[in-house]
Amino acid sequence: MDILQKIINYKKPLLEQQKRQIPIEALQIHPYFKRKSLSLSNALTKPDSSGIIAEFKRRSPSKPAINLTADVQKVTTGYQKSGAAALSVLTDTHFFGGKNLDIEQIRDFINIPILRKDFIFDTYQVYEAKSIGADAILLIAEVLSKDEILQLVKTAHELGMEVLLEIHSTSQLDKLNPYINVLGINNRNLKTFEVSIDNSIQIAGKLPKDIIKISESGIRSPEDIKRLRTYGFQGFLIGESFMKTPAPEQACRDFISKTC
Repeated sequence: MDILQKIINYKKPLLEQQKRQIPIEALQIHPYFKRKSLSLSNALTKPDSSGIIAEFKRRSPSKPAINLTADVQKVTTGYQKSGAAALSVLTDTHFFGGKNLDIEQIRDFINIPILRKDFIFDTYQVYEAKSIGADAILLIAEVLSKDEILQLVKTAHELGMEVLLEIHSTSQLDKLNPYINVLGINNRNLKTFEVSIDNSIQIAGKLPKDIIKISESGIRSPEDIKRLRTYGFQGFLIGESFMKTPAPEQACRDFISKTC
């Protein structure tokens, strides 16, 4: 069983329990549920955008201790001041050390889009993302059917949020639909766990020309950004390269200053 399916299998019974404890009606009365979401696609495509989606991540299944003591408010407000176009915040607890509260704690201090990065497979989770203050959600094509993606996208749009659909290979292109706001290419090979931006470059030419596309994982230098831009990428999700340093916000600032 690959790691993605293992995560989904772990989360499904927990979600069913949560749905019984906190019904959708309870999510809908949360103060953030009524706030107007910021546009991730606009943030990535405006003329002065850095295109950087800076990620807050404490750990991962492959690296259990990236930065366990990082302060979410200090790091994310630092990312914002550094010129990040948007934020990505991991909210999965068991595998990534995140929590919904991470987004709720920073929402009032952040005026750029926040992507809730989690393993979403149920419309309940879309309502949950809205209630905690997320502007956009991540959907992973690897673990969702075409019909499931369409339903989740429609729910997100009904709630005023945007969607980043993540694919790993060209075999998942048939899961695209016209409502996807941003398409992400994950550069991690799910079988070998090797990471290379060449995956983004190889897939780029096979994507719809008018879709906003971002490259995820394995981006380690400003030169990588410049190279990816020549293939039409407008967004670049970077997490570990920043988070593994003592001061992720400073690492972000230094990185962005070299890409301009």
